[in-house]
Amino acid sequence: MPDPSRPPCVIVVDDDEDIRDLIVGQLAQEHYEVSAAGSLSELDAAMAARTIDLIVLDLNLPDGDGLSLCRDLRAQGSATQIIMVTARGSAIDRVLGLELGADDYLTKPFEPRELLVRIRNLLRRSRGEDRARQKTARIARFGSWRLDLFQRRLIADDDRLIMLSSAEFRLLSRFIEEPNVVLSREELVPERRATAAFDRSIDLQVSRLRQKLAGDSGDGPGGGLILTVRGEGYVLASTVIYE
Repeated sequence: MPDPSRPPCVIVVDDDEDIRDLIVGQLAQEHYEVSAAGSLSELDAAMAARTIDLIVLDLNLPDGDGLSLCRDLRAQGSATQIIMVTARGSAIDRVLGLELGADDYLTKPFEPRELLVRIRNLLRRSRGEDRARQKTARIARFGSWRLDLFQRRLIADDDRLIMLSSAEFRLLSRFIEEPNVVLSREELVPERRATAAFDRSIDLQVSRLRQKLAGDSGDGPGGGLILTVRGEGYVLASTVIYE
């Protein structure tokens, strides 16, 4: 699922270099993480290397058909958003693309601003669904740990229970809400915002939390999960999955 704390990752798949460059340039101005592929094989390599939130997909590619790719991704259970962008403008092609699992369909030639709006809307919708899932989840997984959000317990990969104080649970919950984002003391403990910049007890709380996570795999205190960013704050360096 998309991680709401990081910029959305979008890949443009088209064998026309000029069109790829045009779309990539537009998306880069929107502060997305953007990459490009000229074939299905290049797309496969990109998806194996990182999580892709949205694919701008041409149908006619040198090593295959975008419709088949869309069908295969959905058969595999992929929730990656797909916008088909193609010169095939018939109603039959549009309906077929949507039936095979595309989220949207745009016919060439197109207005770049329209594509941007459609991408923005799809990403907003998918991340809104993730936030709703987050609110109803019982378990948050990160690293080799699970956090029981109902019983406020930390569970190791061997099912050992690690008890957390109320302050430690609130602190860890705050990290989990925004993983891979540097959080200042004020953001970690908003109820103490007025004095947080000078409150070293927050550093002590982070240190204690790191000690409880020290059994996790990785290097350094806390298994390298909670990192210090000098002069800025702390970051939970992990993907979080809600169940």
